[in-house]
Amino acid sequence: MTKVLLSLHVLAAIIAIGPVSIAASMFPPAARRAVANDPDPSGTATVKLLHRICRVYAGIGLAVPVFGFATASYMNVLGSGWLITSIFLTATAAGILVAFVLPRQDKLLDDITNHNAVEQSRTAQLAMFTGFFNLLWAVVTVLMIVRPGSTTGA
Repeated sequence: MTKVLLSLHVLAAIIAIGPVSIAASMFPPAARRAVANDPDPSGTATVKLLHRICRVYAGIGLAVPVFGFATASYMNVLGSGWLITSIFLTATAAGILVAFVLPRQDKLLDDITNHNAVEQSRTAQLAMFTGFFNLLWAVVTVLMIVRPGSTTGA
């Protein structure tokens, strides 16, 4: 039963966090293409769609820690170092998403929609924060699978 719960939690994390990670990673290059020399409406539509995916899945991603706490409680591992580290990294990733990624996407989307100039440094900075967000989620996913020092046997 423990293996099933853990597998379900990892699957939930992939389903909830995977799309926001991919959409956030695709946003900076799509924004650069949308404001290229000959901008077209499909580029703006792509950027809007990627931003909507990021917003929606960021909200859905809130369910992952709740499910994770329930799984950890059932497994009696709430005090484990790997879990505490995962909780800290999850909170850090959420903070990066809310404080750095989504606001920069909002601003870039506003500039693209209003046909304002977009500096490449702004899309590069967004890509950097998105990379940090994705790296943290990758580490959390590995910690949830490997669970270093775990004695649950699952």
